[in-house]
Amino acid sequence: MRFTLIAVSFALVGLVSAARLHAQQPSSPAPPRVAPLHTEPVRIDSLRIDPVRSRFGFELRTRWGLRVSGAFPRYDGEVVRLPDGRQQVRIRLASADVVVAGSERYTALARGENFFDAQRYPMIEFVSEPHPRRLARDGGRLRGVLTLHGVRRNESFALQPAGCADPGVGCDVVASGVISRDDYGLDGWRFALANPVRFDLRLRLQEASP
Repeated sequence: MRFTLIAVSFALVGLVSAARLHAQQPSSPAPPRVAPLHTEPVRIDSLRIDPVRSRFGFELRTRWGLRVSGAFPRYDGEVVRLPDGRQQVRIRLASADVVVAGSERYTALARGENFFDAQRYPMIEFVSEPHPRRLARDGGRLRGVLTLHGVRRNESFALQPAGCADPGVGCDVVASGVISRDDYGLDGWRFALANPVRFDLRLRLQEASP
């Protein structure tokens, strides 16, 4: 009988300890909040991104400090003017056509499954939040949702102050932003490439076709 009581006591102590340990364990972090993609807005009109005079590029750093630069030569998008006076930017980049300057091998690797995986995810898309038109003129943060490698996340780009009164038409709209490869599962070549990816864009606009 004494042996049985001792065994029961140890069992109870074990159950209490396990319950305390479970209570002390940190809960899994909540996934990042992602704003819903805006549906097709009620628009007054729109300007399309000029396919000749616009530029979209990216840059990575190797673990040894060297720069690796690339570009997206095929893209489309528009700036939509909304009834309340604000506007919204939509950009689509073709990852299947990405090029890495000076290297056919690195270009193939960038398009491959260990990086942009263009066969499964042929497009990179950014849809901005509606924002005042003066943002393009004065500069500031352009916030929105970036869809990359099958992942959607809130991101922002820093717009530089414009050099004219009508940015996009009279002069370039220049912006840049840095994302984390880890956030989008771009986990190829960790031994050689640092985590941040910098995107640079230079936009010119033109009247949309009817």
